[in-house]
Amino acid sequence: MNFPSLNEQMDLIRQNVVDLLPEEELERKIVNSIKNNKPLRIKLGADPSRPDLHIGHAVILRKMRQFQDLGHTAILIIGDFTAMIGDPTGKSKTRPQLTLEQTKEYGQSYLDQAKLILLSDQLEVKHNSEWLNKMNFADVISLAANYTVAQLLERDDFSKRYKEGTPISVHELLYPLAQAMDSAAIKSDIELGGTDQKFNLMVGRDIQRAHNQDPQCILTMPILEGTDGKEKMSKSLDNYIGLTDKPFDMFGKVMSIPDELIVKYYQYGAYASTEELKAMEHSLQNGENPRNAKVKVAMSIVDLYHAENAGQAAFEEFERVFKNKDIPDDIPDFEIEGNEIAILDAILNAELTPSKKEARRVIEQGGVSIDGEKIEDVYFNIDLSEKRLLKVGKRKFVYLVRK
Repeated sequence: MNFPSLNEQMDLIRQNVVDLLPEEELERKIVNSIKNNKPLRIKLGADPSRPDLHIGHAVILRKMRQFQDLGHTAILIIGDFTAMIGDPTGKSKTRPQLTLEQTKEYGQSYLDQAKLILLSDQLEVKHNSEWLNKMNFADVISLAANYTVAQLLERDDFSKRYKEGTPISVHELLYPLAQAMDSAAIKSDIELGGTDQKFNLMVGRDIQRAHNQDPQCILTMPILEGTDGKEKMSKSLDNYIGLTDKPFDMFGKVMSIPDELIVKYYQYGAYASTEELKAMEHSLQNGENPRNAKVKVAMSIVDLYHAENAGQAAFEEFERVFKNKDIPDDIPDFEIEGNEIAILDAILNAELTPSKKEARRVIEQGGVSIDGEKIEDVYFNIDLSEKRLLKVGKRKFVYLVRK
């Protein structure tokens, strides 16, 4: 394997990164890798608490792909065991636990979608139940002896909950240690994560030292806001752009972002080069219509996940639908038993909103129509004696068909 030079590798690795700690240790690892012609082991842990990936997840996955492009080995840890604990990062209360069967099912879905970005031939996939499930109580005590409660309470979310008197379960305190064991189990050289994972990644260094290993370097990436421009991208908040969204839906969602996020989405969503970013920033500063820049970002993101020229096709369909008040070509059918269905049930069952509460909100704001007629009554029943076109928001369409 002919690895690029140290400077070439560091230039690519630094792209879009928030934390790179300790940088001098990483440089030493890369120099040794080149000298010994041995790829570094790059770790990314994924707790499959939700089976759907979006472009917020892709920010880190694309950084992992860059390491693969440099010749290093990506190791994706499917946290089927740790997902049963539930990472409390950023949570104000204990998360519900999953069964091992659920985590395995979600983990496979996660892996299938991650391979849209990662190279399969330079990817190792591990499930942390392989080693964590084998630990007995004595092993857990031994692991816990490496860390103090005071150290664990340094985590912002734990510290805040402790001060507020919000309960913290003991199993949650074990989560960072369990994640750290993953690093020791696979002998990780570098671990990737979001900025909200920095504490957990640092614990990994300590546990590797306890196992007489050279501690991993850590690299954190920024958290991408959702299409609302306020909250972290999340399916539960319906502000996400899914990796498996259809081109038209993906394009339309990008077009809905606030103008202030255009450059950030170009940088982290489309992984634009430094030169491309500078060119866009210069154009916007010199009066370019933000909509034009947004179209460029949307097309770039669509092209990352779909066939060549899919972005251009999505743009043309978007223009036709919204300028001509037309409807998309590819609208799925949703079959329903019975002669009628409540509007809230239809929206929820067709997965056009994540909850009835959200469906009610969209109706009350005038964002729902049947066959082009706006529906404002949240108790409206849809007659299914014939095929009906349900539209929710600006981009979600489905035909309701009686079974």
